[in-house]
Amino acid sequence: MALRLVQVNFKARDDSALGRFWADALDWGVSSEGPGVTNVEPLGFVWPDPVAVCVDVVTVPDPETVRYRAHLDLATRSVAHQTELVARLQDLGATLADVGQGDVPWTVMADPEGNLFCVLEPRPLYLDTGPIAAVVVSSADPRVMARFWSEAMDWTLHEVSDDLARLRSSEDVGPYLEFHRTPDVKTERGRVHLDVMPYPGDDQAAEVARLRALGATDADVGQGDVPWKCLTDTEGNEFCVLGPR
Repeated sequence: MALRLVQVNFKARDDSALGRFWADALDWGVSSEGPGVTNVEPLGFVWPDPVAVCVDVVTVPDPETVRYRAHLDLATRSVAHQTELVARLQDLGATLADVGQGDVPWTVMADPEGNLFCVLEPRPLYLDTGPIAAVVVSSADPRVMARFWSEAMDWTLHEVSDDLARLRSSEDVGPYLEFHRTPDVKTERGRVHLDVMPYPGDDQAAEVARLRALGATDADVGQGDVPWKCLTDTEGNEFCVLGPR
């Protein structure tokens, strides 16, 4: 039994507009599984595949305006590419953001709805990840997060320290999932969360029970009667367990 990270979910005021921004930013395409939902994934992508973690944008009545606990880091191939990408993202509606980062080689930005993300300087680690280098989650204790998520999923733990935990698909493709120590981790509900999914033939209810045994708790975010299960990890980060496909 195991789970895999398949997408990052953004709450939005306008899923279509925000989905189009992220599709253009990543050079991906868009589709929709119904009103209020825009799926952003690579062109020709057969979902799910660990080569990419997709973006799912969902319209909600009142997106939370809180400090975000999860964000995307975008990869670049060179300093020139980083400069070009930042300029292109600004043309698409992104803005530069100051979160107190100081003089750093990466560029902090916000998408048109204010979701923070970073455009990284070129780093060898991320040369084969695709446009998303990493899904980054703020953490009070990355070692605790490494223990929970490496047992929750079949992803491989590549690095762990007091300040950082880094996991990647067991097939060693696609972006990394990273937990970065943050001194003042907010506990409010966030606008960005992870969606995980069982493998074909595995039972969703059994996976949810296994996650509870690892320390996850049930979450009520007003989801009602839906086919996915909402939980929080041991640091209170919301995530959803989708049904297998």
